Amino acid sequence: MPASISDIRLLLRVKQLPQSSHPRRVFITGGTGYLGSSLIPVLLERGHHVRGLVRPTSKGNLPSGSEVVSGDALDANSYKHLVRPSDTFIHLVGVSQPSPAKAAEFRAIDLVSASEAINAAADLGIAHFIYLSVAQPAPVMKAYVAVRAEAETLIRNRRLNATILRPWYVLGPGHNWPYALLPIYKVMEFLPFVSQSAKRLGLVTLEQMIMALVEAVESPVQGLRVIEVPEIRSAQNTLASEVTRQTA
Repeated sequence: MPASISDIRLLLRVKQLPQSSHPRRVFITGGTGYLGSSLIPVLLERGHHVRGLVRPTSKGNLPSGSEVVSGDALDANSYKHLVRPSDTFIHLVGVSQPSPAKAAEFRAIDLVSASEAINAAADLGIAHFIYLSVAQPAPVMKAYVAVRAEAETLIRNRRLNATILRPWYVLGPGHNWPYALLPIYKVMEFLPFVSQSAKRLGLVTLEQMIMALVEAVESPVQGLRVIEVPEIRSAQNTLASEVTRQTA
C-alpha cells in the first residue's frame, strides 16, 4: 500500500522523536482502515512488531512490514490462536463513516467485534488492551455511543489492563468537512457554560490520534486508563517526555 502525503509527513515527524527502548509485540484488528493503515507504519518505524488481522481477501492491503494474520474479526475462534506472542492488543474495527442510520451495523459489527476481541484478550491474559471508543456522553449519535459504552463496560468486567481512547471526530484525508467548525469550537471552549462539553467533544487530527495510540502502546498500564480529547491532542508531547524518561 503506497504511503499518502499525510502518512509521509507523520513518519518524518515520528523520526524526530526519541526511539522507544521497549519494543512491543502488537496484535491489531482494523489495520487496513482509516486509522490502522496510518498507525502500523508508525509502530514499525518505532521498532514495534506488528501482526495485523485481515480478511483473506484483504491481505494485500496491510501496510508493508507487518505480519498478516487471516481471520474474521467477528469470530475470535478464527484468530485467537494466532494472537500470541503479542503482548499488546489494539482493537480498531468499526463501521466506516458512522451515522445515525447505521445503528444496526454498530451492534452487528462494532459491538460483536469488540466483544470477541475483549474476551479473546482476557482469555489469553494479554498484558495490555487498547480500545478505540468515542467521547461520551454526547447529544448525538446515541446508538454509536451506546455500543462503545457497552464495550467499555465489558473491558471493566473482564478486568483487563486497558487503555481506552475517546475521540469524537478525527480530521484527516476524506474526513475534512468539520474543519469549518474549528473557529466555533475555539470560542465554545472559552465559554464557561459549554467549555467542558466543547473540550470533551472537540475535534482531533489524524496525526494527533496516531500519536495518542502510539503513546498508549508505549505506556502500558495496570488497571484502566481513559484518554479524552485534551490528552489526545497533547499525546506527542507526552510520548516524547515518556520516552526520554525511560531512556534516562
